[in-house]
Amino acid sequence: MQVETDELLTIQDLIRWGACRFIEAGLHFGHGTDNAFDEAAWLVAHALGMPPALTADYHQCRVTRAERAAVAALLARRIDERRPAAYLTGRTWFAGLEMSVSDQVMIPRSPLAELISEGFAPWTEPAQVSRVLDLCTGSGCIGIAAAMHLPDADVDLADISPAALRVAMRNRSRHGLEERVRIIESDLFAAIDDEAVYDVIVSNPPYVAAAELESLPAEYRHEPQLAFAAGESGLDLVLRILRDAPDFLSDEGLLIVEVGSAAETLQDRFPELHWTWLEFEHGGDGVFLMHRQELVDAHPAFAKSVAGT
Repeated sequence: MQVETDELLTIQDLIRWGACRFIEAGLHFGHGTDNAFDEAAWLVAHALGMPPALTADYHQCRVTRAERAAVAALLARRIDERRPAAYLTGRTWFAGLEMSVSDQVMIPRSPLAELISEGFAPWTEPAQVSRVLDLCTGSGCIGIAAAMHLPDADVDLADISPAALRVAMRNRSRHGLEERVRIIESDLFAAIDDEAVYDVIVSNPPYVAAAELESLPAEYRHEPQLAFAAGESGLDLVLRILRDAPDFLSDEGLLIVEVGSAAETLQDRFPELHWTWLEFEHGGDGVFLMHRQELVDAHPAFAKSVAGT
């Protein structure tokens, strides 16, 4: 990207200029922001060493030549590499909490943040949640946010990827949760203690079908494919979770799973079942909730489907 920035004198100039370049380049947004101006503001703030929330208060402040060059270089990387802003900055926010990220983990953006911020209410009484499992945890954002919003709960973070779990460990340390958050390397439930009983199992597993994976914008290709790929239908891991979750839930326990674009496929596969699809005030869909007894009742269908995959 050719840059001529000598006439960009203020922070506002840089944000406006960057946003216009992003729009011209046809960038995809959706990894923390949903528009070019917010994305540009985030990156400008990072390059200047400022908290993103403060840039609006300093829009008219002038920048030095060195600062202008640093901003231009970072914005150029966003365009030339199509690398999401969260990877360029090494951080993002989930459920109001700052999280470290790297390209070893998917960038947090789940609507589950809204539910976690409420302690999983109204679907359960937050004070009654004593143990949570975050399955396919990646950066650990879901489980760590649950631990922060449920200060009396113990939380397990499980993932098959050692590299992802190293990021989760950093986030656990960032929020001082070593005493209540345990990290487990596990292929779904394989390494979870057989005696473990959870009040809530929550998961944002891979759910992208093979055909859809090929059509994703370039920004998604920087994220680990392990976090997306879920077979021809997108249900390979979801079906295993549905089959095995009852063995690890308390009698009144809840399974909450984000399946995103695979929601319609899942309903078509099991039209006889009652699915509770959650609605979110701030947007997002494709998240279902099932009680343990519902999972037990449907177990034969899930077991048969897993056997047939």
